[in-house]
Amino acid sequence: MRKPVVSRLVLVIICLAVSACSITGKKDGKYYQDDGPPRFKNGPRPSSVPNAIPINEVLSRTGNKPYTALGKRYVPLKSGRGYEKTGNASWYGRKYHGRTTSSGEVYDMYKMTAAHPVLPLPSYVLVRNLSNQREVIVKVNDRGPFLGDRVIDLSYMAAKKLGVVATGTASVFVKTVFADSDSTPKLKSDVGKPSSKPLTSSLNETVLLQAGSFASAENAWKLYEQLVSKGYRNTKVEQVRVSERIYYRVQIGPYDNRQAVEATAVAVEEFLRSPVSILKN
Repeated sequence: MRKPVVSRLVLVIICLAVSACSITGKKDGKYYQDDGPPRFKNGPRPSSVPNAIPINEVLSRTGNKPYTALGKRYVPLKSGRGYEKTGNASWYGRKYHGRTTSSGEVYDMYKMTAAHPVLPLPSYVLVRNLSNQREVIVKVNDRGPFLGDRVIDLSYMAAKKLGVVATGTASVFVKTVFADSDSTPKLKSDVGKPSSKPLTSSLNETVLLQAGSFASAENAWKLYEQLVSKGYRNTKVEQVRVSERIYYRVQIGPYDNRQAVEATAVAVEEFLRSPVSILKN
């Protein structure tokens, strides 16, 4: 079993020890184990994030073998054809953002993905919130949830689009969908809509993220080293003069893609626990 699955199982065991809680759930307005939505921004607008598009893929090299979680043995399906189920959906967010999923992909809470106990990795499913009839299509690339009658664990963005973030859990209908047109139903929200060109996410100009501005060069370079060590290799320190004073600005970029800059801004704010600025390059 991959380490990411183990870490999530440990979290579940802790939850069970104190109460019947979800991996991501609210109690008195707080989220368990520091999970939940992003702290400083909500990330990309849900309307700007498209549903996952089913494609034919080979099974991932990891995550498709039998495993045991909380004393229960799970045997992943060889095929998801014909799978339909109704049950509760939960979701997981910032605590796992950037971590490796059971399939080997990196979990991005702003993408349309989900975790499922036994569907093949990867799979694609239609999820319908039975309380408001909203529907999304997500890519299943992780394992879980393992509590009660929960049938799927949604990414933060998928839960946001379905209206599950505020409630923590919701009753849903889950059905596998495939790349061939006969098996991929139209979402209710798309029925009757005229076809249109896909929305572009490119910017008309390049922009930079400014993580900090300092009078001290030493402080600027300390922040630079923090960001580079976190993986932001496109970080630089820019020296500028403002009203006869010298400032050292720590900047990341440039970016020419709206979704990329918005997602990076949220991730950096989560890491630094302070807001960043978006500047024209």
